Amino acid sequence: MAKLTPMTEAERMRVGAAVTAAEASSAGEIVTILTGRSDDYRDVALAWAALVALVSLLALALFPAFYLGLIDRVTGAWVQEWHPAQLFEVAALMATIKFAATWLLLQWWPLRLALVPRPVRNSRVHARALTCFRVGAERRTTGRTGILIYLSLAEHRAEIVADEAIASKVPAEVWGAALAAMLAELKQDRMADGLIAAVERVGAVLAEHFPRAADDNNELPDRLIEV
Repeated sequence: MAKLTPMTEAERMRVGAAVTAAEASSAGEIVTILTGRSDDYRDVALAWAALVALVSLLALALFPAFYLGLIDRVTGAWVQEWHPAQLFEVAALMATIKFAATWLLLQWWPLRLALVPRPVRNSRVHARALTCFRVGAERRTTGRTGILIYLSLAEHRAEIVADEAIASKVPAEVWGAALAAMLAELKQDRMADGLIAAVERVGAVLAEHFPRAADDNNELPDRLIEV
């Protein structure tokens, strides 16, 4: 998926209007959240830096003559017999330099994200979606009919999380159609249309299982939330 163009205020309003329209025929409460990224993955960057430092130590242990000879050539020193204390100093210096260099390289966000394993990215997006759901939708409606549509741009991943009443009637697999409809629009750089497509399909499912009552009140905000 290519980098998406930021939404305009008019597009945000369209998403909010789609939520209002979807809720008009359902007791469900749809919350939409858009975020640039779900995590900064600093722990992953630290893990890569530590791994590179460890590999450098392993390389020194396996090929000491090569690395010590290289140091002699670079420094212009005469060939000498290295003492244990000097060897430890070289090992510590090499590991420190490798760790620091890798850490600095991974401050460049595109590289850091590219080195995050996909399962880790998926789990972080899911965890962040659950956190947002618990804060913004879970058990905040009378009938526990809140549902979250969560889109994380950096990871190119979306999640749909439903409250108890919805989850008890609608299998999680049903939301796959809504996610697929969103993805089709996102691939064409139509972020607002993607969110609207997901909202419409979620709304259709909710209308089928949770028809709107005459005294139903709007309990959660319809506007798009950006975090």
